[in-house]
Amino acid sequence: MTPQRLDEILAKVPQRKIAMVGDVFLDRYLDVDARLAEVSIETGKQAHQVVDIRCYPGAGGSVAQKLTALGVGWVPTITVLGADGEGFDLKAALQQDRIDTSLVVESPQRRTPTYTKPVLHEPGKTPAELERLDIRNHSPLPRQIENQVMAGLNRCFDQLDGVVVIDQAPERNCGVVTDRVRQFLGNLAATHPNKVFFADSRCRIGEFRHMIVKPNRRELAEAVGLRSAAVASHKEILLAGEKLIHLTGKPAIVTIGADGLLVLQPDADTLVPGFAVTGEIDIVGAGDSITAGTVTALCAGASLAEAALLGNLVASITIQQIGVTGTATPQQVRQRLLEYNRQHGTTA
Repeated sequence: MTPQRLDEILAKVPQRKIAMVGDVFLDRYLDVDARLAEVSIETGKQAHQVVDIRCYPGAGGSVAQKLTALGVGWVPTITVLGADGEGFDLKAALQQDRIDTSLVVESPQRRTPTYTKPVLHEPGKTPAELERLDIRNHSPLPRQIENQVMAGLNRCFDQLDGVVVIDQAPERNCGVVTDRVRQFLGNLAATHPNKVFFADSRCRIGEFRHMIVKPNRRELAEAVGLRSAAVASHKEILLAGEKLIHLTGKPAIVTIGADGLLVLQPDADTLVPGFAVTGEIDIVGAGDSITAGTVTALCAGASLAEAALLGNLVASITIQQIGVTGTATPQQVRQRLLEYNRQHGTTA
């Protein structure tokens, strides 16, 4: 890709409107100062002292955050939060990143999904993340809340260029993207082929219809009924990918780690090489970065291969941001494209 072509794509981004539908988690980091540790008088156990609390949007919130950082003009987020303190903190974090929360459903019947991550700080050592504490919903999403989710998307749908669907809850029907919501989204995608629909799912990527999907190797294998070890080589990925796009009816973008992305279409496949990053990296949020960059570019008129490259560039920037999921600005993407072209011997 030439810098001029990238500028053409990025110039359209501020006018784009992309909704995020799905699971939004609160990533809550507790910074623990080891020097201040005490022994509890009541229990005799160590009482860790938290000196700072950092809250970030996770899962679909991370994707929405990255969309706004890339300059997308409007990012309405349609999700379900609990009427709890975690939900308050999460909405505040979303709004801080210019994400529209007016369509967020808040219900006392649900808990706000939260990953609590204690980080131990000891003198002379790199901060170490301790065991995580998770809050998730383990009961099915009530039907009336499903209705609110679908109604929210209907209210803004005509204004949108694209819809990103993020399905991160492991338990079926316990997150935002239930079987019923997934079918509703697939029907919308089928009847509106002029809009970009893009899905990322931890456990059910093969169940989406009429929208571009983004699995990794494991998710691809599971989607077509294979063991992960059976989808390792380039040829095996292509064969499994052919089955997947037959199921979904749309192209797939397969993440293959440091090797980059493989764009699979019915009549072609394109390898988009990764960018070799040096130094310390943090891969948390890399998949969200690929999703955000790819969808942004698609909604701005890029081809699938161009969009996948933009996703690669965004991910290569965010993984260098340690301890957070990270974001990438248009200027950072422009600079990274120059570095990418030099690294891959491209004169563009």
